[in-house]
Parts: sequence; C-alpha cells; structure tokens
Amino acid sequence: MAIKIDEVKKLTLEEYKTDVHNDWCPGCGDFGILQSVQVALFELGIPRHKAVVFSGIGCSGKTPHYINVYGIHTLHGRAVPFAIGAKLANPDLNVIVVGGDGDGLGIGVGHFVSSGRRNVNLTYIVYNNAVYGLTKGQASPTLKLGVKTKSLPKPNINDSINPIALALVSGYTFIARGYSYDVKHLKEIIKKAILHKGLAFIDVLQPCPTYNDINTKDWYSGKDRVDPVTGKPIPRIYKLEETGYDPYVHNPDDPNELNLKWVQVVEKSLEWGDRIPIGIFYVNEHVSSYEERISDVISDYFSNPPAMQKISLKDGRTNVMLEHLLREFSTT
Repeated sequence: MAIKIDEVKKLTLEEYKTDVHNDWCPGCGDFGILQSVQVALFELGIPRHKAVVFSGIGCSGKTPHYINVYGIHTLHGRAVPFAIGAKLANPDLNVIVVGGDGDGLGIGVGHFVSSGRRNVNLTYIVYNNAVYGLTKGQASPTLKLGVKTKSLPKPNINDSINPIALALVSGYTFIARGYSYDVKHLKEIIKKAILHKGLAFIDVLQPCPTYNDINTKDWYSGKDRVDPVTGKPIPRIYKLEETGYDPYVHNPDDPNELNLKWVQVVEKSLEWGDRIPIGIFYVNEHVSSYEERISDVISDYFSNPPAMQKISLKDGRTNVMLEHLLREFSTT
C-alpha cells in the first residue's frame, strides 16, 4: 500500500478500508470495532499518512491489515511501547493501539500500567471478549470468577481484572467502554478519544461467537429475561450519558472533586450482570502529556522531533556521527 505524503484531500470512507481478505469468524465483535475505527478516522478527516494503527497478537492483531493507514503488527503484549516510540518520534501522528484482553491485560499488563503514568497522547482500544479466541478459547484475564465457557473443562478459578478501574489507578486520563454491536455509539467514543490530549483507553465489550457462549450478543441484549408487561427483552447494557453521569474533572485543584470522580468511576466499573454501563467514565484534561513534559526539557521538540530531523546530507552521506557508539559497543 503506497501512501502519498502530500495527501490532503478529503477521503471517502471506502478509502480507509483495504481489500485484504478478512478471516474473522462470522458474527465476531471485531467487525464492529473495525468499522467504528474506520468511520472515526473518516469523520475526523485524518489524512492516512498521519494515522498509524499498532496491534499485538491475536484476532485483534489483524486489525491494521484492514485499515488503509499505516499499520504495525507487533509482538504479543508489546504494541503499546512500539506505539509510544512512534508517537514520541513524531508527535504529529494520530496513534491508535488495538489489542485483545489477553494481549493487553495478560502478557502486556505491565505496559498497560506503566503507560498510565506517562500520559502519552494516543488511543488504546482493548477488544474484551474474556477469552483467547485465536488459541481455542482459554480463559483470559477478564473472564469472571466461576464462569465456565464452552472450552473450559471446569469453571474459571481465577478472579478477573477490572479494566476500567485498573486504567483509572494507572493514570489514564480518558477512560471509556463501548459495545461492538453499537457502532454508532462506539465510533463517537473513539473520535473523542483521538481528540483527547493524553492517554485514552477504551474497553470494548466484544462477544466471541465461537468460544464465549456465556457473554453473547443475546445475553448483552437481555433475551434471557423478558419484561412480563411489554414482552420485550430487558437489555443489560445502558449508556452513562443517558443517566446524567458527568465524567469530566472540572477543577483539578479541588481534591474533593477528584476524589468523588474516582469513587464514581470505581462504582460504575463494578456494575455487571443485570446492568452494564457503557460510555465515557472519566476525563481529566488538566494533566500534562508526556510530549509536553519533553518540550519543557527540549524547547524545539514539537517543531523538530526526532522523525523530522535530517540524518543525511544532500549527497546521501550520513550526518549522524556513530563512531563513538561503534567504539563503545565493539567486542574486539
């Protein structure tokens, strides 16, 4: 895929899609997340050469193959540090990281936590289906204690990670949850996450129709519990914004407000079962980004970031002096 550097025209939605064959299972929640990211990029009018999607390993790891922007398919659990490196090298990029719950909250949980204290300006989307779908449905870190999905011989004996609460205490400054079968709602969350200054996290509930036979699309839509009056299913999912919930920190100097915001995020993050909230849980736009902290030390960082610096002369010869490094790391 060749992307012209001078690309500035308004693109169509189709131009954010590739023609790569998609081999996700029929009905997979990944399709809704993929569509939401594509539509978000389109509606924000982000040029393709200024967007890059990083992924780890798993079904979600294929996402960059299907989005017509720059894409990097990295190692298991390591997508975030790769993405941080790219963002710091070129802060003008719109960087999106995608990964499964096993990728991000299992082997990659150390990076998930450490990234929060840096507050790099990027968006991290976790596909949360509570199983390792690509490797036959083992329990992931988000599967609830005592739940037995079809691939488990016995109910899960591990308690689950709470992604929303973990993101809060780790320092993420934008925290949200979406549902993959509500593309319109999810793409609006993704747009706000991309526009947020700082590290944004989106936990996306994403049914796995092949290996998770408990948290299915029908379960989320409440088809197992019918209203005796209306005869209609009672959905488990509801939207925070429709309840008057305010996720924004308005006065960062008021410790009482900050404490109350943290309490309400934790309370909402614990809701599961009959009522499951989606929407934006927390936004704190008053925390400096890591890029801003760098610019406090390197004054021309934003105007002359590493990716923009010239490393060769007009005749092609390098202007980077490596002799001292070669001497330092020499083994002879």
